[in-house]
Amino acid sequence: MTSTVLSRPADSWPRAAVRRLLALWPVKLVGISAGISLFFVLYFWAARSPQAAVTVMPVLALDRWFTLREGLLPVYASLWVYVSLAPAFSRDRGELLRYTLRAAVMSAIGFAFYLFYPSAVPDFGVDWSQYGSLQFLRAGDASRNAFPSLHVSFAVLTCHLLARQLRELDVPVVLRWANLAWCVGIAYSTIAIRQHVVVDVLGGLVLGVLVAALPLNRRRPRSA
Repeated sequence: MTSTVLSRPADSWPRAAVRRLLALWPVKLVGISAGISLFFVLYFWAARSPQAAVTVMPVLALDRWFTLREGLLPVYASLWVYVSLAPAFSRDRGELLRYTLRAAVMSAIGFAFYLFYPSAVPDFGVDWSQYGSLQFLRAGDASRNAFPSLHVSFAVLTCHLLARQLRELDVPVVLRWANLAWCVGIAYSTIAIRQHVVVDVLGGLVLGVLVAALPLNRRRPRSA
C-alpha cells in the first residue's frame, strides 16, 4: 500500500495581505493619520507664506486638449486613500521606516519649491460658480503650490511601492493593472479639474520617480 503525502497548501494572497495589514497596525493607524494631518498643515502654511513672488505656471498646447471634468473630483480626492496603501501593506518596521523617509524627503523638496519658488495655476476663465464642488476646492487652497504637483508625486511613489508589494503577494494581474490605472487616473484628474497644468504634473512625475529610486531598500529574502 502506498501512502500519499499531501503538501501543505501555500497561503492564499488574501491571507498574506491581511497579515501585512495587521502587522504593526496601531503604529500604521496613528502614523498614517498623523502624517496626512501634518502634510496638510505644512501645505497650507506654505501656500500662505511664499518667500518670493508667485509665478503663474504656463499653459501649454497640450493643456488645451483636456476638458474640464468636475466629475473627476472624487478621483482627485481618492489620493488620500491610495497614498495610505503602501504604508498599510508594509510588512515590518524597516519597510515602514523606508516609506516614511521617502515621503518626508519628497514633501521637503516640494515645500521648498512652494516657499522659495512659489507658483499658482493660471486663470482659466472658468465661471467657477457653475461648478460648486470645484469652487469650494479652489477657495480652500487658492490654487497655490502648483509646481511640482505633490498630488502626482505621491501617486507615483505609491504606485511604485505598491506594485512591488502586490508582486510579493502574488495577487492577480488585474489588481496590478488597477494599481497603475488608479495612479494614472489621479494624475489625469489634477489637470481635468484645473488644479494643475501639464508642467506641474511633469514636475510631480519626475520628483516621484527620483524619490522612488532612492537606494533605501535592503535586499533580504522574506516571505510576504
